[in-house]
Amino acid sequence: MVKAYLRYEAASSFGVISSLDSNIAYDSTGKHVLAPALEKVGIWHVRQGVCTKTLTPSSSRGGPSLAVTSIATSASNLVAVGYADGSIRIWDSEKGTCESVLNSHKGAVTALRYSKTGSMLASGSKDNDVILWDVVAETGLFRLRGHRDQVTDLVFLDSGKKLVSSSKDKFLRVWDLETQHCMQIISGHHSEVWSVDADPEERYVVTGSADPELRFYVVKQDLPDSNANESKTNEEHSTGNKWEILKPFGEIQRQTKERVARVRYNVSGNLLACQMAGKTIEIFRVLDEAEAKKKAKRRLHRKEKKTSKVADENANGEASAKIEQADAVSSLTVPDIFKLLQVIRAGRKISSFSFCPMASKESLGTLALSLNNNSLEFYSLKSSENEKTVAIEHQGHRSDVRSVALSEDNTLLMSTSHSEVKIWNPSTGSCLRTIDSGYGLCSLIVPQNKYGIVGTKRGVLEIIDIGSATKVEEVEAHGGTIWSIAPIPNDNGFVTVSADHEVKFWEYQVKQKSGQATKQLTVSNTRSMKMNDDVLAVAISPDAKHIAVALLDSTVKVFYMDSLKFYLSLYGHKLPVMSIDISSDGELIVTGSQDKNLKIWGLDFGDCHKSIFAHGDSVLGVKFVRNTHYLFSIGKDRLVKYWDADKFELLLTLEGHHAEIWCLAVSNRGDFLVTGSHDRSMRRWDRSEEPFFLEEEKEKRLEELFESEIDNAADDRHGPMEEIPEEGAAALAGKKTIQTLSDTDSIVEALDVAEDENNRFATYEEEKTKGKVPEYLPNAVMHGLSPSEYVLKAISNVKTNDLEQALLALAFSDALKLLCYMKDWSLIPDKVEMVCRISTILLQIHHNQLVTTPSARPVLTVLRDILYSKIKACKDTIGFNLAAMDHVKQMMASRSDAPFKDAKAKLMEIRSQQAKRMASRADTKMEKKRKKKQKKTEEGHGHALF
Repeated sequence: MVKAYLRYEAASSFGVISSLDSNIAYDSTGKHVLAPALEKVGIWHVRQGVCTKTLTPSSSRGGPSLAVTSIATSASNLVAVGYADGSIRIWDSEKGTCESVLNSHKGAVTALRYSKTGSMLASGSKDNDVILWDVVAETGLFRLRGHRDQVTDLVFLDSGKKLVSSSKDKFLRVWDLETQHCMQIISGHHSEVWSVDADPEERYVVTGSADPELRFYVVKQDLPDSNANESKTNEEHSTGNKWEILKPFGEIQRQTKERVARVRYNVSGNLLACQMAGKTIEIFRVLDEAEAKKKAKRRLHRKEKKTSKVADENANGEASAKIEQADAVSSLTVPDIFKLLQVIRAGRKISSFSFCPMASKESLGTLALSLNNNSLEFYSLKSSENEKTVAIEHQGHRSDVRSVALSEDNTLLMSTSHSEVKIWNPSTGSCLRTIDSGYGLCSLIVPQNKYGIVGTKRGVLEIIDIGSATKVEEVEAHGGTIWSIAPIPNDNGFVTVSADHEVKFWEYQVKQKSGQATKQLTVSNTRSMKMNDDVLAVAISPDAKHIAVALLDSTVKVFYMDSLKFYLSLYGHKLPVMSIDISSDGELIVTGSQDKNLKIWGLDFGDCHKSIFAHGDSVLGVKFVRNTHYLFSIGKDRLVKYWDADKFELLLTLEGHHAEIWCLAVSNRGDFLVTGSHDRSMRRWDRSEEPFFLEEEKEKRLEELFESEIDNAADDRHGPMEEIPEEGAAALAGKKTIQTLSDTDSIVEALDVAEDENNRFATYEEEKTKGKVPEYLPNAVMHGLSPSEYVLKAISNVKTNDLEQALLALAFSDALKLLCYMKDWSLIPDKVEMVCRISTILLQIHHNQLVTTPSARPVLTVLRDILYSKIKACKDTIGFNLAAMDHVKQMMASRSDAPFKDAKAKLMEIRSQQAKRMASRADTKMEKKRKKKQKKTEEGHGHALF
């Protein structure tokens, strides 16, 4: 009989607040921050410091290929998230559901930006391409090619008609989205351009690179007709051409030498933040026009004073006249508009930042920072200083998780890191306690769940009181790093091994020390054993008869527990053994080594039953499931593997971690296990009730290998790269994947089934006219649908984003069959848009063959007559509905207090104009006074001469 096993599946991951690969972003309300957490996005309530929702992709494959690499929020609830495998998922942040998946990039998505209306999304990737997406239709519009390296940032201009992209190839490109071509290439940067942004009014574009300055560009504005004459005169003076959208405006020197990581304006446009690739963010205040002009005049006045001191009387008059002339025609410079307000210095390196979209009365703005130590910080910006208001750091470790230990009843989980110990609820993933500690490399929870023992890098044993979250005692246990700790079964103690060549046996004692009101746990050393080399791992058999220790010389020594006499030596590994475990019945011992191998030994004679090449890198942990010969192994290759130690077969491979896995703990019942990793996450894997068979799992692994080869062939990484024209070009937005190939197969299959059904029905009708025939039975495969409906169902099942690539793979004969169904489908009002899209795509692909094929002409003639009228009817309906909604909006506005709002806005506008007028009058008065004063001094000089 074939043996069945129960499957282990990823249940939850916890411990990550913010990962490093992506930016953070506020939602539209300003109450929540979206932070990347490896493959998930956590939505954190800023004031409460609680993760309210997580956006988790439902994919069978996890791991680094699904890491979040970019986040963009729109004015609505929609959030676009880019992943390392090139896919983009559109999420509803309120419901926490995935609305659509857009998959066309061949590399990780590095930049995302919504247009102001939120109907379009631009994405940039490591494949050097920019793709424009229609968010409403959930499809890619076109691909913009031209950059020679990774696209780093994007920004829309001119109401979404133009797009500026920055890249590591040191160039900015301005794209016209209506004509789908590159209008302008901007050079001048001496290093990679990492970020670009435009202010809300689209006057200035700022770029950041590794150069010591921030560069600013003026955006060419489309002037209204009333200013046509002025624009003509300006064009006569200007030397630039009409395609020059961005003109260099100036530079500002930065305060630090690190490269720029990100530049962003706030929503109102009065603040500009520049994040460095270190611990600082420079905040600039953007002065309005009146303030900037005042500043420019003061600068000119100072310049005039300097010249007046140097020049003599006659020359002075000429200089002042020149400066007045310059004042008249002077234009503003970058330092006149952008003034350094303050510098935020964080305690750790900053990964990303985001401005709060909602304005605050107490401060100029609020800034959220994600740091590289897995925490979020929030700063309130005042006029001259900044204040840290909130920090979210409780729910995760500051560095990688080095050890995990479960309590006997599996209700508590203890994890250690370089500076703290955390106690978790493994079922909910919530952090219950945090205790400061040394660099903990191994740990265990004492029976009854009151205390925890931590072995540190300094050789100190720390005793933790779990209830009060305090460190009770530090015991100087070893002269070197404590590498491993193991409880003694059915006994009152544990064993530690260290780099000082010693194995020490400890027992628990409860004592009341002087000055303490209650009795506390302490430990005392009962026995010790000196070895010839560093001891890296220890395991004790469940009957407490044998103790096995792994040494730095790649051997494992087994001793009797009671007498500590030598029993067995297990040798065969080429590199040091990192982990050991003994099965519950004491028959098997398994060792995992840096040589990437697992070895299964018999504990009776010390013979090696099997040596298995288990992982792609060092094996860091092995653990038997209690009362079985099944075991788990973890490695630096980021994988958890499940083995049958009797059959020496790999049962399951569990993917999910994004970095090397340091530790694991299996529950007493074997119903779940917890792993801790360098990516700072802990993951719980639960045993499900779903059985699986070994042969099926092997077949599945082979299929996955085959599919990955198809993906690689589709990417054609090693094939010749096509030459991209210098000015940039547009291409198809789609990408060939396994999904698009299977969609094509399903369409071809549906067409064949429908054709057979049509032929069968035609034969039946022909025979019916000749004589009596049996009753016609429709094809059961078609589920009672007509041939046209059956093909339509197959087409409708294809995702809108994959439709183009699915049709691209169709043969001409199948494309012609598909066009024949278009007439029937165009009569369905809901399907008119899809019919037009399919017809257009097929005409573009097979144009030459369709034109030269006589049988295609009747079909094309019918489509020409039908489609135009149907599309016009749809357009008219949409236009009518838009006009009706506009009318309803006007009616609602007339009934509400909207006129008063408009009046208030008008009043504010009049007041601001009045303030500007008053400021200009004050300036002219100051100018007159200055001239009078100058005249008096000149007269005084004249009298003195006479």
